[in-house]
Amino acid sequence: MKDWTPDEFKRIGAAEELEIAWLRKDGTLGKRVTIWVVGVSDGLYVRAYRGLRSGWYRSTQVRHAGRIWAGGIEKDVALEPGEPRLNDQIDAAYRTKYGRHDAQYVDPMVTEGARATTIKLIPR
Repeated sequence: MKDWTPDEFKRIGAAEELEIAWLRKDGTLGKRVTIWVVGVSDGLYVRAYRGLRSGWYRSTQVRHAGRIWAGGIEKDVALEPGEPRLNDQIDAAYRTKYGRHDAQYVDPMVTEGARATTIKLIPR
């Protein structure tokens, strides 16, 4: 498994938003969706605001691959399930990074529904 370079990890983790497009069955990319990203330990994580109902999240579950754009970086990624043991740390990272936003936006990111959609981004 390939790791993020320190520069990639820093730039993507510090980006306010990340765009993600999932890889379709035919190998083309789906529509870009703008989401939040956090760095925890050595991993970059994203979650679906609307939990398992999120269309973009369901689409990522077909091929578990896609492309991201953030912090001036464009990268193909594998989309792996998040590590449940890190959920509390990921919650804290969302609250810290995005806490200046209204609770109506941050609170849904740390619900059980959002936790169930945690994806770890792995560079390919």
